[in-house]
Amino acid sequence: MERIGSGVGRVQATAGRRTAARGDGASLAPASLPIGFLSASGAVRLVRRLGVRTVLAGIAARIESDFRRWESFDKKARIANHSAGGVIELMPIADARTWSFKYVNGHPGNGQLARPTVMAFGALARMADGQPEFIAELTLTTALRTAATSGLAGRLLARPGSRTMALIGNGAQAEFQALAFQELVGIQAVRVYDTDPAATAKLCRNLRGSGLELVPCRDVAQACRDADIVTTATAAQLRAAVLTPDMVAPGMHLNAVGGDSPGKTELHPDVVAAASVFVEYEPQTRIEGEIQQLPATAPVTELWRVLGGQAEGRVDDRQVTLFDSVGFALEDFSALHYMRGEAQALGLVESIDLIPALDDPKDLYALVVPTP
Repeated sequence: MERIGSGVGRVQATAGRRTAARGDGASLAPASLPIGFLSASGAVRLVRRLGVRTVLAGIAARIESDFRRWESFDKKARIANHSAGGVIELMPIADARTWSFKYVNGHPGNGQLARPTVMAFGALARMADGQPEFIAELTLTTALRTAATSGLAGRLLARPGSRTMALIGNGAQAEFQALAFQELVGIQAVRVYDTDPAATAKLCRNLRGSGLELVPCRDVAQACRDADIVTTATAAQLRAAVLTPDMVAPGMHLNAVGGDSPGKTELHPDVVAAASVFVEYEPQTRIEGEIQQLPATAPVTELWRVLGGQAEGRVDDRQVTLFDSVGFALEDFSALHYMRGEAQALGLVESIDLIPALDDPKDLYALVVPTP
């Protein structure tokens, strides 16, 4: 039984048809089946109580565990609807017990409207009978799971002893990336650059006291100089070449986060072609990732194969590795499970009125029959 926190819409689970009494003695509609809910404010409270690094490590551990049972999942590329302003996507996945989805958008111009570039929510439901079990905000959680996945890939693919990272693009994802690489890889210094100086100032302000050495740079080339790892997390919806071959040194690990839709890239195609490329789910990354710039036969390795020992990751200290990260539904499945478990333990799960309970499952109309 979930622990129910404070909030509007709390209900008690009972069997059969249930009614809520009004003050005048009449009856309202039957109560509904309780569904756990983690609100945006609840997710914020959870992360503040546990700490960002703890949550990043916890989500990364759950993602690793689920990736190791990759073949247990029914997988498909996300469904995307594009417009001039951005994209709205649905990301479904299931194992034998649980189906999950995430709704997520990506609208780079939203910052000018005082709205997040990315907004998301998601759900878990039982495969056996379709009963929704849990609904949660995923805007904050998406940022956490994206960074956790990056850190997990970095731990597998970066050179041992990597301590310096260039972070190109200092927007909403940047702090999470820096802390994930600090926690999971051991990064100590971050060389930061953004075309918007205010974004870099924001990042430095937010990470003051984190233990990271933060080095603002004048351009991408300066940021990449002497870096062991380069993370690109830019938002522009265009085919860009933020990172060019002259900026890539032998042995670097490249973590390309911003390119996540058709026609949107961050790396020069020669950088991609020269690297050993690792992806989450190849059918999706071929459409959306940096490898959309390469022939369909260009070799890539899915990350789960490295985790399972079925494929090699880094083979020497001069190899350039690239994690072509576009985000995959399994990561959201993992993050939803992690957040639900921690929210239950902290008493932050509420219950929402979503699915009506019926005496007769064939008689939905009974809900709206006037009460004498």
